[in-house]
Amino acid sequence: MLHKLVSAPINLVIKIGEKVKEEADKELYDLPTIQQKLIQLQMMYELGEIPEAAYKAKEEELIIRYEMAKRMEMEQWEQMTKKK
Repeated sequence: MLHKLVSAPINLVIKIGEKVKEEADKELYDLPTIQQKLIQLQMMYELGEIPEAAYKAKEEELIIRYEMAKRMEMEQWEQMTKKK
């Protein structure tokens, strides 16, 4: 009984941390989200809202994230097909 009372707050913190990580990963590696950000970035550049240097730096960052997300997606597909 005492063990449950002591470990309950720790378990809650762990679950919250896992959920935060899950949401952060979704934001960082969600392909549609990255695509949308690339489109928004392109529009901002074309409208003159950001300078070319900032555009290129952010575009490079988003492309790297896109490539990582695509690689992760492919690995997940490979794992799923191996299980069957």
